[in-house]
Amino acid sequence: MTKLSSVIIKKECYDIDKSEIDIYKRLAFNTSLSELMERASKKRDAYWGKMITYSKKVFVPLTNMCRDTCSYCTFVKHPDDPEAKIMSPDEVLRSARKGENSGCKELLFSLGEKPEKRYVKPKKALAALGYESMTDYLYDMCKLVIEKTSLLPHVNAGTLSEYELKKLKNVSASMGMMLETTSKRLNKKGEAHYACPDKVPIQRIRTLVAAGSLKVPFTTGILIGIGETFDERIEALLLLEKINNRYGHIQEVIIQNFQRKPNIAMAEHPEPSLNDMLQTIALARIILSPSISIQAPPNLEQEHIEYIDAGINDWGGISPVTKDFINPQHPWPNIDALTTMVRNAGFELGERLTVYPKFNTRQFLSPTISAHISKSANKLHPTDKYKKLESA
Repeated sequence: MTKLSSVIIKKECYDIDKSEIDIYKRLAFNTSLSELMERASKKRDAYWGKMITYSKKVFVPLTNMCRDTCSYCTFVKHPDDPEAKIMSPDEVLRSARKGENSGCKELLFSLGEKPEKRYVKPKKALAALGYESMTDYLYDMCKLVIEKTSLLPHVNAGTLSEYELKKLKNVSASMGMMLETTSKRLNKKGEAHYACPDKVPIQRIRTLVAAGSLKVPFTTGILIGIGETFDERIEALLLLEKINNRYGHIQEVIIQNFQRKPNIAMAEHPEPSLNDMLQTIALARIILSPSISIQAPPNLEQEHIEYIDAGINDWGGISPVTKDFINPQHPWPNIDALTTMVRNAGFELGERLTVYPKFNTRQFLSPTISAHISKSANKLHPTDKYKKLESA
């Protein structure tokens, strides 16, 4: 376990005591999986009811270059790779309009972290576009999407400073960054996050706290199966709960499972089992506040419908027009088929926006986004199913 006994940010201390971890560890291992899942499901049902949601999105990988070298990543391309690129404004707009024409409401901007700070090629590519940083370019691309389409930008740009978060809040409905883990041990040579300056846990915690202080509707989560211990998983979930208790800005927590892929350093690393995922999802639902949505990607596990019994209430973004660029070998599920599967499990599938209803306030959204959000909301739900969430 990584000791986070004195993580002090903005003069606030986020103590994670071993005794807290032990409580949930005993619960996990002294309770049958079925009982654990039942407890989690009851907590989910009490707040979210019998609705499982998703966001119809278009996935825009603004750049696939990154200064980090995570051992499990296939998304990132070295600048010398012929496939390395920064999308042009025309490419962004074409993708956005394709998504809009297919009924998408969310545009997910996903990108490598700060490649221009490590490599000359992305720095020159940005200069050719008239920019010094990816953040500045991202801001203008969000603005372009808002001006030209009805889509709501969701920004997943990794670690960001308070200044960058404040700037991007003006042109994005929500933002996200996976905490992934609290394990500093995984930054050592031979581990998943070696030579990854943006994956040092304190850097990601700083971004989470800054986003909270700025009231940014935020998505985060943990990545399981990358070498972390079970204690470290619990520690990460407890930390997210403490930060959210202070700021109330975490919309959703994703429980994502590591997937082996060809041509990665962790190609032979074991994947977490389905039971491992179910146990972790159930613990997340039990540990976290009921208002935090628990999400698990439906395209990374064939038996994903079992996630419902473990306590999820959301599938995340599903795209009818673009692949999952992070896990390209796993296609998105067909929405009609997913609707049937969810209904057979005793639930309804409902579409949502990238920003949850409780965050649709002046405190959390900029005037630009508040004015823009009705364009997407008006196209959402001819029935009143989504309104059930507003009164949750």
